[in-house]
Amino acid sequence: MSSATAPLTVSIDLADRSYPILIGRGLLDDPATWAGLPRAAAALIVTNDVVGPLYAERLRRALAGLYGQVHVVQLPDGEAHKTWDSLNGIFDALLSRACDRKTVLYALGGGVVGDMTGFAAACYMRGVPFVQVPTTLLAQVDSSVGGKTAINHPLGKNMIGAFYQPLRVVCDLDTLSTLPERELSAGLAEVIKYGPIADLDFLAWIEAHLPALRARDAGALAHAVRRSCEIKAWVVGQDEKEAGLRAILNFGHTFGHAIEAGIGYGAWLHGEAVGCGMVMAATLSARLGLLPETEVARLTRLVADAGLPVRAPVLAPDQASRFLELMRVDKKAEAGEIKFVLVNGRGEAVVRGAPDALVAEVVDACTG
Repeated sequence: MSSATAPLTVSIDLADRSYPILIGRGLLDDPATWAGLPRAAAALIVTNDVVGPLYAERLRRALAGLYGQVHVVQLPDGEAHKTWDSLNGIFDALLSRACDRKTVLYALGGGVVGDMTGFAAACYMRGVPFVQVPTTLLAQVDSSVGGKTAINHPLGKNMIGAFYQPLRVVCDLDTLSTLPERELSAGLAEVIKYGPIADLDFLAWIEAHLPALRARDAGALAHAVRRSCEIKAWVVGQDEKEAGLRAILNFGHTFGHAIEAGIGYGAWLHGEAVGCGMVMAATLSARLGLLPETEVARLTRLVADAGLPVRAPVLAPDQASRFLELMRVDKKAEAGEIKFVLVNGRGEAVVRGAPDALVAEVVDACTG
């Protein structure tokens, strides 16, 4: 446990739904972190069986003065449990304790916990407040920010959910010290994606500081989380509900979601699938004449150096057809046409379709 430092703050500007993202060390135990949040008779911390034993009691103690009772519900860990059953576990905990509409939910964990807690908050009594307390790099730089909440369906990832903003996001960098190496690499995928779509200077910074990031250097992590959140805040502030611009944040995700659904949720971590998906999307960008091949090689090298896969797993004997089938069940698809987030090498992204035959070539070229 480290002493608290004054947090960096990034603001999400959404009028009456605006909120701060706090980034720093020692935030979990600092009373100032929780100042100004609504008081209520009860709060519910939602966590999982990996994070809960590490941090749930510390958070419960930090919140004790704000609420009459602070309850904890612990869900199974992993993407495979991002389901109706787990969601009902949260509702069971709320209803069995007679929690009212002022109850505040706290999402303590990674992206799965954050997505499910936010969805539960959006639904319970038609909406109760919640706070994101992400403990993985991926959640701190991406999934905890912006109000996307969801559970998975066997036919598609994040297909059942709602846009619902938290009151606050608390990124305590100290929680990354207990993150397994594989999870850290998965988070780096979501850091890397911000470079090609919005900030080539940040991409160059990531290349230069990747060893420090993988070594969990506090300064490097603080900058990576802050810049990632700044870019996401800029995008979300313009397009909260993904009517247009926000789709660029899904660079690598169309291919990545197909990988996750095709091999079974949890076999690859989300960030691993996104890392490979970015290589595939960059390859498609090049074959459409948008991106120089040298930039594909550059991104592929960076993804690999981050400890992420750059070759797609085999999903079926007819690999390309299976990918196309899975990618048609995607939130960006329109009337069955798959929409891809592609990049042009100038720090810009474009959302567009591509011929099935060309996509099939890319899938085959990037498999194995």
